[in-house]
Amino acid sequence: MRGGCPPALIRFNARTMTVGDFSHAVTITAADTVAGFVPAANMVCVSLRVGGAELLDPAHGLEAYAENGKTMGIPLLYPWANRLSRRGYDAAGKRVTLPEPAGRYPLDPGGLPIHGGLPRDLVWEPSQPGSDRVHARLAWDDPGLLELFPFEHELEFEAIVSDGALSIATTVVASGSAPVPVSFGFHPYLRLPTGGRETWHVELGATQHLELDGRMIPTGELKPLAPRSFELADSSWDDGLAGLDDPPVFVAAADGRRLSLTFDEGFDWAQVYAPPGHDFICFEPMTAPTDALNSGEGLRVLEPGQRHRARFTVMLSTDTPGKEA
Repeated sequence: MRGGCPPALIRFNARTMTVGDFSHAVTITAADTVAGFVPAANMVCVSLRVGGAELLDPAHGLEAYAENGKTMGIPLLYPWANRLSRRGYDAAGKRVTLPEPAGRYPLDPGGLPIHGGLPRDLVWEPSQPGSDRVHARLAWDDPGLLELFPFEHELEFEAIVSDGALSIATTVVASGSAPVPVSFGFHPYLRLPTGGRETWHVELGATQHLELDGRMIPTGELKPLAPRSFELADSSWDDGLAGLDDPPVFVAAADGRRLSLTFDEGFDWAQVYAPPGHDFICFEPMTAPTDALNSGEGLRVLEPGQRHRARFTVMLSTDTPGKEA
């Protein structure tokens, strides 16, 4: 996918969309900005191009993402973001034991459930898109989905592109008769269009660092985040963040280009992920910290009829605030 338009970027035809059909994508455009989404693979954003430059890393590709949960592009992590500390959780008055993982949800290298259900099982129903936006809906009422997350509800998704920017909003609607916990996030694999990571200057829109145990699960202890501004070079990051700025803005900049991700609403926690040897950085907006379904830390619980909307924006601009790319 580097240097070429991903094959999934063809026009969407609602009448031919089926489970497991990853060949169809919704494509939305504004000026020289183009974004593509795959409804049959959890509405993953597979490509974001500004002026022909790709801003997303394809990692292992769409099929590996859909079938095995190998993240790429801008994936939604649902119904939990990052890891659980065990194969189950206690939340909103329910004690849940997850089924065997094979074909249901991915595991981290230590065997812990990670990133929620497999994307192939989260098939969205998009409305016919406008030229610059798409809306989609997912009813969480399938028995297989309820086995992973036994809280009947609905999800709404809206993506809008403008010149140099993409905004994604996700809304959880407690449409059933019971409370619904909210613990999702996104994992944008961002890359600057010029230069490698050794030239990238990074700014983090948070003030606190979550201490983690050996399983990468938060201990509950917070420490001041330092540094907040640095050259990425060969440093390694996989860190939970709290104490977000108002508004929280995360930036990678180099060669006069500035790639930012802003938490517009509904995200109170973050993760930054940048393993050495890869030319991407993930600024991850999260509605709750890792393992919130077990710890209860920062966990929202919606009562029947309530909604929670969370939105973020990715923008490529010049390295002078207020000027467009």
